[in-house]
Amino acid sequence: MRGADRVAAVVAGLNAIYGRWTRETTVEAMRRDWDDAFGVRARNWQRQRFQIGNMDAEWISAPQAQPENAILFLHGGGFRIGSIDSHRDLAQRLSEAARARVLTIDYRLSPEHGFPSPVEDALAGFRWLLEQGMPAQRIAIAGDSAGGGLALACMIAARDAGLPMPCAAFLMSPWTDMTASGASYETCATLDPMHQRAMILGMARGYLGKDGDPRAPLASPLFADLRGLPPLIVQCGGREVILDDSRVLAERAREAGVAAELDVYEPMIHVFHMFAELPEAGIALSKAGVLLQTHFARS
Repeated sequence: MRGADRVAAVVAGLNAIYGRWTRETTVEAMRRDWDDAFGVRARNWQRQRFQIGNMDAEWISAPQAQPENAILFLHGGGFRIGSIDSHRDLAQRLSEAARARVLTIDYRLSPEHGFPSPVEDALAGFRWLLEQGMPAQRIAIAGDSAGGGLALACMIAARDAGLPMPCAAFLMSPWTDMTASGASYETCATLDPMHQRAMILGMARGYLGKDGDPRAPLASPLFADLRGLPPLIVQCGGREVILDDSRVLAERAREAGVAAELDVYEPMIHVFHMFAELPEAGIALSKAGVLLQTHFARS
């Protein structure tokens, strides 16, 4: 199958899920659909499920993972869907690529829990790793889509709380701007098969609430002071309307003195890493994994 055909097959599968959702579909049903669709992709590895406070957490560890290295992984889903179950496959492949253990968490979701609850939970996960005696230099943070923006917010909150920084962050198609101000909302509007500006703004309102500030630094890290953050590994697809969330982030990070490596994969879609059947997903994860190993080794 050609690359374009593989992407088209992935998009068709996603549209089949979205096509079942109507105004009457409950958020609980949407979450079940998402978990069912992606949960079956995970391999039957031994699970280590536990709780951090009241939050479900799970360790994922590939056979070649070095136990001294850990990645805190924050799933995507627009702060409304997504879970440990839906992202277990991606966490497994990330563990293999980076040769590190991966800690996934079920942070609180909207509409039950809006901003800043996910930031508080992500920070709790990072604090928990530190409390276990893991040096910050042996911890990386990763996330996809909303989880990518959340990874940035977690590090900003940790920095402002006086906590040590992780060694690096890996951001997959990160959602960093809740104002949807990027030029790519126009230039990629006809290319993105899944997302449009109105949808992104709707998810932002659902997360922030009626009176929430979409430019708040912990909600839209694109507008945050990025000084003092660790190196950023940013990857995204070339067909995304939120492409500029990555491009502008990398520019502003470098202006703030933060190392930022940006890779745009053509003609990939939003969080193409989720789909192991796309060769580009393996290529991207392998590259990020090597970079993360390098950052772990520098500690």
